Amino acid sequence: MDNILTILKAVILGIIEGITEFLPISSTGHLIIAEKFIELSQNSSFVASFQVIIQLGAILSILVLFWKKLFPFGQGEAHCKKTISLWLLVIIGVIPAAVLGFLFDDFIEEKLFSPLVVSVALIFYGIILILVEKCKKSPIKITDVNLIPVKFAVAIGFFQCLAMVPGTSRSAATIIGGLLLGLSRAAAAEFSFFLAIPTMFGASLLKIVKNGLSFTSFEIVLIAVGFVVSFISAFAVVKFLMSYISKNDFTVFGYYRIILGVVVGILCLFFGF
Repeated sequence: MDNILTILKAVILGIIEGITEFLPISSTGHLIIAEKFIELSQNSSFVASFQVIIQLGAILSILVLFWKKLFPFGQGEAHCKKTISLWLLVIIGVIPAAVLGFLFDDFIEEKLFSPLVVSVALIFYGIILILVEKCKKSPIKITDVNLIPVKFAVAIGFFQCLAMVPGTSRSAATIIGGLLLGLSRAAAAEFSFFLAIPTMFGASLLKIVKNGLSFTSFEIVLIAVGFVVSFISAFAVVKFLMSYISKNDFTVFGYYRIILGVVVGILCLFFGF
């Protein structure tokens, strides 16, 4: 019975990861909050590895959904060159986060992984997201990710570094950066998705090296469950998001962030959350 309950916890955490990884609402923040209610294991090293590895399930959904755009071979020379150029943009864009993440990962994990930090970041960037949508005057300059200039890729890469603070959301930071630079919502979202591939693989590798891979057979089952559920839920969410933003803006996610941030802040300040 205990094992079934633990598997159910892995399913819930996989759903949370899959839903929140690509929406601009912070997957890390949601997982930190969820930890307060769902204790997957008393082995903190395993929990850290679990959270990292199931992220790869969400990343796999991007590779599957955008396979034709991301795989350079088998579709002609022109497509091959176009795809390789896109990957170069992604690699350039990921460099700032790779450098700063490597340098400050331990400090951030030790000092900033708390519900109160998550609360502040949720509210602050929720307000920013709403303001960007309501107040930005610049016209849309880029509707295709393949047309993003190198300097824009670098700039979005620096925006991504803001997400090193839990609760910010990597998706929110990069989408806000893209919108401010004149990308369409679809192009900003797509580039955010593509940046996630090397970013999350690199972050996952760093965490796995630090935490090790010595798991029991049951822990492997939990990881597999979380991974699969994360993949399925992320797949569904990305398809929904691309359809949603074709007719709507990101404002609703800003309001959601603020409401959740206020609730978490109240729990922290008055109930010792």
